[in-house]
Amino acid sequence: MNNLNNITSKFLIEGTVSDIKPLGNGLINDTYRVITAENDRPDYVLQRINHHIFTDVDMLQHNVETVTNHIREQLKAEGVDDLDRRVLRFVPTADGKTYFFDGESYWRVSVFIGDAVTMETVTPDSSYDAGKAFGDFEARLADIADQLGETIPDFHNMCLRRNQLRKVYAENPVGRAESVKQFVEEIEAYMDEMCLGERLLAEGKLQKRVCHCDTKVNNMMFDKQGKVLCVIDLDTVMPSLFVSDYGDFLRTAANTIAEDSPEYGKIDFRMDIFEAFTRGYLESAQRFLTPLEVSLLPYAAELFPYMQCVRFLWDYLSGDHYWKCQYAEHNLTRARNQWHLFLKAKAHEAEMKQFIEELKK
Repeated sequence: MNNLNNITSKFLIEGTVSDIKPLGNGLINDTYRVITAENDRPDYVLQRINHHIFTDVDMLQHNVETVTNHIREQLKAEGVDDLDRRVLRFVPTADGKTYFFDGESYWRVSVFIGDAVTMETVTPDSSYDAGKAFGDFEARLADIADQLGETIPDFHNMCLRRNQLRKVYAENPVGRAESVKQFVEEIEAYMDEMCLGERLLAEGKLQKRVCHCDTKVNNMMFDKQGKVLCVIDLDTVMPSLFVSDYGDFLRTAANTIAEDSPEYGKIDFRMDIFEAFTRGYLESAQRFLTPLEVSLLPYAAELFPYMQCVRFLWDYLSGDHYWKCQYAEHNLTRARNQWHLFLKAKAHEAEMKQFIEELKK
């Protein structure tokens, strides 16, 4: 507690710290709520940044400062008066930085958003809200991609994932390649098709946009009436192809079972979630998406379970070093799960295209 108090004292917070308590159950960063004694002063969020994942903390904080300041200025111009509930605000230290290094760890402080909740359950209603919120988030940042760095380079680069899989399959470091030979051949049959995004980027037909890159429904704050306040967890915000935010949400939300379930026969691609998320997303994002990008939304929905299948299989063939596994075949189960989801999404492709065409009318 004394150490946390010492760290908090490095930031220019308002009020007197009365308590510091653990907050949430994040898997990446350690997070605490800093409670102030005065009723007219906000509470704060103290967070230890995982610099093993986000190795360039200076770039990371530059990104989140640029993004939040840009959105804040837009909201201010629109006459929004509850700015600290509508966009995150990071608190500087005495030397003007929004992070502090204590010799071992990096820390940051932001204003706590009170009387707000997150949601864990994905429904058509929450999917619509998520689509509209993430589309609006991207739209507000459509003109600043060149000001940001990639905190995790090539995070959603399908060509990179292809090369990683081919390399580990050829090298066969833990002797598992032969057992998945047919599976790899099935995956390879779609590989060129799934690398379409990188080809279009290389041809200048697509551009990188500012994306959240972790579009889960619990990465938004809602008020007590269920209205979206703001998008949170901004560490992965960086330039990426537009498919990142759209496809990644549907990969998790539209699967009828958990991504590591071996009950492949129960897997389907939920069209009610697809339709709700797409309707909300296009309401916001159509103001910056090109006609080509809109036409590629079904591709994005198919790409992300496919890419995750490739990544899980790569880790399985590597010896299970990236994701934690509960049993020997866990990553292989995950890969097959995502493969079946990809095939189900593929089977709905014509239906997805028709729905999008109807929305455009």
